[in-house]
Amino acid sequence: MSVTLLVPVLDEAKALPALVERFGALDPAPAEIMLVDGGSTDDTVAIARTAGWRILESERGRAKQINAGVKAAAGKLVCVVHADTLPPVDMVAVIEETLADQSIALASFTPVIRGPEKTRWGTTIHNWAKTWYAPLITRPHLFFRGVRLLFGDHAMFFRREEFLSIGGCTPGDAVMEEADLCVKFARLGKVKMVPRRVYTSDRRITEWGALKANWIYFKVGIYWALGLRSRMARHYPDVR
Repeated sequence: MSVTLLVPVLDEAKALPALVERFGALDPAPAEIMLVDGGSTDDTVAIARTAGWRILESERGRAKQINAGVKAAAGKLVCVVHADTLPPVDMVAVIEETLADQSIALASFTPVIRGPEKTRWGTTIHNWAKTWYAPLITRPHLFFRGVRLLFGDHAMFFRREEFLSIGGCTPGDAVMEEADLCVKFARLGKVKMVPRRVYTSDRRITEWGALKANWIYFKVGIYWALGLRSRMARHYPDVR
């Protein structure tokens, strides 16, 4: 099946060159790479255009940008990749092989958080554990069905038609849109994290410090679980 790699962005000129290089090394190559821009004021769009990516302009907001991108995607399978996350070179084959199992509705890679100086193993392990304990605490009925809560830097992938059939991301969500997708996709089948790594930037931990970063992640998750969606973005500031 054909694969679209979808990158929702806002002012990611600093992170994008590394992703352009990695995508250029993918084997096999995807059917298309689509940048969905939410109104960048830096060189983000120019970098993607030079790389030959398809460019789509969208209203700002990660959920809205993902919805617009999936709707316009040419591929039957779609993987959402954050601009600061680097996948393995065989990611397209991993996506195709995983979704060949019709019982799997939504899947992701396993993220490792690292920066130029070190790998953040503490937060990496906590994020892995969170895919288990978050649904146990917030959606126990789904946890006991084997559903895991995945997050954006995991590089999540799914079938385009199924994404559209469940209504996509909740449009107003600026963060935690991926947790909502897990709940929605659970109606259709398994939600799974595959044991293949992607490497995602530690820029938030560098900016906030490890303890503060994990506290912010936890707090935003609790707001989502309690339905306090309007508070989430306020407590999750942008870091570029």
